[in-house]
Amino acid sequence: MSLVTSNAKTELARVFPGTPEVDVIHRRILGSRMFILNKPDKLNALDLSMVRNMTPQLQAWNESDLCKVIIIKGAGDKAFCAGGDVTSVVRLAEQEKTETTEEGNALRFFEEEYQLNHLIATLDKPYVALLNGITMGGGFGLSVHGSFRVATENTVFAMPETAIGLFPDVGGSFYLPRMDGEVGTYLALTGNRLFGLDVFFSGIATHYVPSERLPHLEDRLSELESDDHEVINAAIEDFVEKPEPNYRYALGGQIRESIDRCFKYNSVSEIVEALEKEDSGWALETKEVLSRMSPTSLKVTLRELRLGKRMTITDCLQMEYGLVNKFLEKSDFKEGVRARLIDKTDAPRWDPPSLSKVIDKDIEDFYFKSTNDKILNFLNLKSFENYPYARFGLPTEDDIRKLVTGELPDAGAIGMTEEEIVDFFLKENRGKIGTREKVSEVLRRKTVEIGSRALKWVD
Repeated sequence: MSLVTSNAKTELARVFPGTPEVDVIHRRILGSRMFILNKPDKLNALDLSMVRNMTPQLQAWNESDLCKVIIIKGAGDKAFCAGGDVTSVVRLAEQEKTETTEEGNALRFFEEEYQLNHLIATLDKPYVALLNGITMGGGFGLSVHGSFRVATENTVFAMPETAIGLFPDVGGSFYLPRMDGEVGTYLALTGNRLFGLDVFFSGIATHYVPSERLPHLEDRLSELESDDHEVINAAIEDFVEKPEPNYRYALGGQIRESIDRCFKYNSVSEIVEALEKEDSGWALETKEVLSRMSPTSLKVTLRELRLGKRMTITDCLQMEYGLVNKFLEKSDFKEGVRARLIDKTDAPRWDPPSLSKVIDKDIEDFYFKSTNDKILNFLNLKSFENYPYARFGLPTEDDIRKLVTGELPDAGAIGMTEEEIVDFFLKENRGKIGTREKVSEVLRRKTVEIGSRALKWVD
């Protein structure tokens, strides 16, 4: 039975005109507990009220024996969550209210948002995010750290922070550098969008389900009497759809080879130089995209990703909290939001205006080394270096590499054929749809035959 249903909300508004809309609806249906982000007119953009609505309820559900699975989705048909409500944050920052004025503290939004992100990452209960529509920024933080993320044909994913003078936060410094190759670096710096099946094949989503099947999936999850992650995974797998035979992953093939060649460097200037040498339409377009981003944001972003790859999730969120402190104090963030989201001139005046004028030592000293007296206090003590439920997604490129080279436990003899490698992962993933396509794409790029159709990994 719903705690707050759409019909009840409509009736409440009729009887009591002027009653404020509930920004996050809670539903309880049999064994499932559901959040519905309920600001469709703002593409379900996340604000402090919504964070405070969700956090204590999520804690309670995680402790409840009656709760078997937690589901989160967005109201309307356009967005799961298009990000944080950064225009409100910037307006708060510009008002220069004191920290003792709770609602006026712009930093408090990030503090409590990051606490919620960490809580999602460390839940004991299965957590299923239905990414049916735009999923960006804050929507990434509400979904990607959970055990299950379901993409549909309507899913549009991006991390567009460098375009508004910010940096990929909400745990992006932990997740993005753990993606295949340099895909996470590319997405973080360019804000490039992924659509539908590409969100699944990139690893952002763990499953792909056509949107018309989502109501049936919700019903099925609600009927389950187990909170075992394996049971939840098997239930979702019953609703997935196989890719069309002519499907090609947008960041695969030659594009992926270019991404890895160009974005492997530890300085943005080297990445730009590599793009200039690439001599392709993709490289020219990518370089032009980078030229529109905040130079400061680009350098901070690359540095946080390189550091985050070796950090725990709590360390990453702590680093991001320190960074956002600095960005509210001195950065292109306010200017980017003004130009891109408030005035919509799309002509921000970055300061400094170019990469050559952003001194690397200044970035390191101000954003990463200077003392920060504000500490992010988490709601529990759990942490990890790798996601505990990563097995429910497609195999990673590193998993495939380890099998080919014999480093993966139970890999068997080196010198397996493509069919043997694909069969291995299909068995490991219980025939998971998408496994064959993902493994075959990686093998085409990263291996050569060495005789008897056996494959050798080539870096």
